[in-house]
Amino acid sequence: MNAAQQILEIFEAHGIDTVFGYPGGCIMPLYDALVDSAGVTHVLCRHEQGCALAADGYARSSGRVGVAIATSGPGATNLITGVANAHRDSVPMVVITGQAPSALIGTDAFQEVDVLGMTLDIVKHSALVTRAEEVGPAIDEALRLAASGRPGPVWIDIPKDVLQGEVAAMAWAEPTEPGRAPGGGAALTDVAAIVDMLRRARRPLLYSGGGVSRAGAEAAFRAFAETSGLPHVHSLNGIGNAGRAHAEDLGMLGMHGSKAANQAVDACDLLLVVGARLDDRATGQLDGFAPNARLIHLDIDAAELNKRRRAELGLRGDLAPMLTALTQTLADRPLAIAAWRRRCRDWRARDGFAATRPADPRAPIGGPAFVRALSDAAPADAIVACDVGQHQMWVAQHFAFDAPRHHLSSGGLGTMGYGLPAAIGAQFAHPARTVINIAGDGSFMMNVQELATIRRHRLPVKIVVADNACLGMVRQQQELFYDNRESQIDLDDNPDFAVLASAFDIPTHCVTRIGEIDAGLRALFEAPGAALLHVAIDRADNVWPTVAPGRANRDMLHAVPAAMPAATAEA
Repeated sequence: MNAAQQILEIFEAHGIDTVFGYPGGCIMPLYDALVDSAGVTHVLCRHEQGCALAADGYARSSGRVGVAIATSGPGATNLITGVANAHRDSVPMVVITGQAPSALIGTDAFQEVDVLGMTLDIVKHSALVTRAEEVGPAIDEALRLAASGRPGPVWIDIPKDVLQGEVAAMAWAEPTEPGRAPGGGAALTDVAAIVDMLRRARRPLLYSGGGVSRAGAEAAFRAFAETSGLPHVHSLNGIGNAGRAHAEDLGMLGMHGSKAANQAVDACDLLLVVGARLDDRATGQLDGFAPNARLIHLDIDAAELNKRRRAELGLRGDLAPMLTALTQTLADRPLAIAAWRRRCRDWRARDGFAATRPADPRAPIGGPAFVRALSDAAPADAIVACDVGQHQMWVAQHFAFDAPRHHLSSGGLGTMGYGLPAAIGAQFAHPARTVINIAGDGSFMMNVQELATIRRHRLPVKIVVADNACLGMVRQQQELFYDNRESQIDLDDNPDFAVLASAFDIPTHCVTRIGEIDAGLRALFEAPGAALLHVAIDRADNVWPTVAPGRANRDMLHAVPAAMPAATAEA
């Protein structure tokens, strides 16, 4: 066989049955091999960025490795945003690109770019394979490496002639569950130290992030949260860790987090961080974040420990065994924090996320009220792939998720255009589940070409376009921090989304007033296949609360003040 055929053999050995790609000259040998492959389904997206983001949605929703394939030159460069998105959110992905023939590398050949040099900062590992016999081992290692430890994308670049080179048949061992970290989890002495700090604290708080689901530690986390009784806050990628409406869950913290969550962080005297990296959108001004708290930090990646905030105790390891050990140690003697729990529950009742639905059916539609109605109408196991913008924050605040893998959102990179291709990937991973793409009118237009992918494969993706005829989050920042000087945010010349969807045989329902929401949601979910709900959102609607750039989370804004200072830091 040739090296391209061997790649497909390795895919089948690893259980990779779905890949997302776009063909071209230097990757042609792999596409030729696909003609004879019975075990690998290739999904032709309509732009390479769509391929990478679909592979991200597939991986993020399933926990399996996503695979994206493209040719050299613009094929590779078009993948970069989607790969960077996966890297920032620790999503397991293998990327395979063709490269100019070996003899032409370094000559500025047609569609030649230095893929390794361009992608060093956005991959977990990368390689340019120069010999045909090295292709198989490189792909095998890439699939294992992408899923082990802290997951992430691995990029393999292969010259066209190397893909065509003959290789000997090999027996590929079935992949084993990758080890997360040397030693697996925390030592008994570490567990004892954590429990001792928890028992000595009067106001301990649990803060979890996307690392919980990346580690497959959802069950271990919930058992620990239940046994410990700790009040809990979470990051954007940690939404769903505690399940739907858990009694101790105070909601998302940070820039657009709940007042209840940020108050608890400000008041706690011990913060136990599990699988979160204390990013700037979560912490706000760092010296104002949990100012009275000692910090315990549990993470798979040693580079995250003490990166932004020094921990009293920082432990690298697999979260599931660490949390299980903590649960077992705490089981016989509960923490004595009843007063602190009552205080946090009071904050949650008073200062959690609120969304009031106007009684007047003719009232304009506000983002929070619509998202609450969508959450109530959607199946409990629905997967939501959300784009980036105001609607992203409304979903984070007001949609109730049973599990973290039900919520797909671009956290670290904030990639507009993420939601539609991610929903496609999630639908391939879960063909029997309801998958919803929630987009803004700006982000929807960024990868709108993937409607063709939905039509080709007859995917039953439910699309919601929250349309306020502008770049809403940019408009909000300009209103609050730039003296309301609007600049380049109007999108009122977008196409008619109903007409656009109809070109792809996707039925559309439009709602413009509060009283029309319920009928619109029924039309969306009762449609037998794909459907689009076009929702007119009040242009003036803002995401509340919010934190001004460079300010501490305790200084949250809850309404437009009479006057705002000029921007002094990046938004």
